[in-house]
Amino acid sequence: MLYGLSIIFLALVSGELLRQLFQLPIPAVVIGMLLLTAWCIVRRGAEPRVVYASEGLLRYLGILFVPAGVGLIELGDKLKSQGVAMVVTILMSTVITLLVTGLVLQFLLARRKAKLTKQASK
Repeated sequence: MLYGLSIIFLALVSGELLRQLFQLPIPAVVIGMLLLTAWCIVRRGAEPRVVYASEGLLRYLGILFVPAGVGLIELGDKLKSQGVAMVVTILMSTVITLLVTGLVLQFLLARRKAKLTKQASK
């Protein structure tokens, strides 16, 4: 368990280091998750001890959202003044993401169908 938690913590600390070193606007947690994902890809799978440690953390995921909720409460004034703009932006970006994803999927399916048709005609 300690080894798995150490790897997860190392990814988090590395994410924080990269964020500060390159002045990135991305949260360190996200960078750390990307680093951990890259590590799993390079290893061709997740280390079983890391999986075991992460399952233990996932069990208590709800508790880990409490600080984010407190942060939202502290931003109450900003939410009052900019809340509508935030909601509109989130909704628009969600719709745009869905549209782009759908278009990319249609393109890939059409390309796959053309490839299969071409192979069948040979």
